[in-house]
Amino acid sequence: MPKKKTGARKKAENRREREKQIRASRANIDLAKHPCNASMECDKCQRRQKNRAFCYFCNSVQKLPICAQCGKTKCMMKSSDCVIKHAGVYSTGLAMVGAICDFCEAWVCHGRKCLSTHACTCPLTDAECIECERSVWDHGGRIFTCSFCHNFLCEDDQFEHQASCQVLEAETFKCVSCNRLGQHSCLRCKACFCDDHVRSKVFKQEKGKEPPCPKCGHETQQTKDLSMSTRSLKFGRQTGGEDADGASGYDAYWKSLSSSKAGDGGDREDEYDEYGAEDDDEDDNDEGGKDSDTETTDVFSNLNLGRTYASGYAHYEEPED
Repeated sequence: MPKKKTGARKKAENRREREKQIRASRANIDLAKHPCNASMECDKCQRRQKNRAFCYFCNSVQKLPICAQCGKTKCMMKSSDCVIKHAGVYSTGLAMVGAICDFCEAWVCHGRKCLSTHACTCPLTDAECIECERSVWDHGGRIFTCSFCHNFLCEDDQFEHQASCQVLEAETFKCVSCNRLGQHSCLRCKACFCDDHVRSKVFKQEKGKEPPCPKCGHETQQTKDLSMSTRSLKFGRQTGGEDADGASGYDAYWKSLSSSKAGDGGDREDEYDEYGAEDDDEDDNDEGGKDSDTETTDVFSNLNLGRTYASGYAHYEEPED
C-alpha cells in the first residue's frame, strides 16, 4: 500500500500548485492592464493616450517614463539586474530607461531582464485594428481585444465592433458543409459547423477544450451559449414577401417598388388638392370679413353718444351750468 500523505506534505503540494498558478497568471496578463498599454496623460498638452516614449500629439518627452515590461517609474537598485550601475542612487526619468520598443512605442527600463525579454513577449507585436487596419504608430489611443473573436481593436472601434461581432455571414444557422444545424460557431470566420465537419486533420483538439475551427484554427464555441444572429438584407428578394412569382423573388420586389412610387404620386396630387381647397377657403374668409366690417359701420353710423372722453372732451372741460 502507498504511504499515507502527512499534513506537511499536503501543505507543500498545495503551495507548489499555488505558485505554479501565480506564475501562469503573470504570463497571461490582460491586454488592457499591461504596462505597455497603460493610459498616460501628456505633461505638456494634457491629452490622454497610450503609454508612449514621445507624445503622439506634441512629440514631447514625459518627465516620468513608465517601463513597458515591469511598469515601474523609479529604479531603486534593490538587485544587481541593472545594466547601468547606480549604487545608492535612485534613478528616475531618462536615467532609468534603456531602450524604446519598436512595437508598442514605449520606454523599456535599463533592467537586464526587461531589455532581454520585452521585445520577444510584447503583446502589441502585430496589433492592428481589425476594423480600421491602423497599428500602434497610426493612432494615439490604446489597443483592446474583442471579447468574442479576440481580434485587436482600437479605442475608436471597440464598442461598435463588439456590438456587431456575433453576426453570422449566412442567412441560417446551418453547417457550411452540409444541411444540418451547426452546433459549433467560429466567431472569426462567422460560420457554424456540425459535430462531424468541425473535426480537422490540420488543427488538433486539446483535451478539455472546444474543437478548433477547421478554417482558421480559432477555438470554437457552442452556438447555444452565444447570442448569435444571422445576416439580414433589407433589399432585393427578401423584401418581396414569401409568395414571390419569380425564381428569386425579384418580381414582387419591383412590383412593390412601383406601387410605392404610384402611391407617392397619388399622395402628392391629394396634397395639392388640399392646398388649393385651403387657399379658396382663405379667400372666401377674407371677402366675408370685409362685408361684415362694412355692415357694422353702417349700423353704428347714426348713433350719437354726445360728449365723451374718446371724442376729445374731458369732464373738467365741460361748461358749468
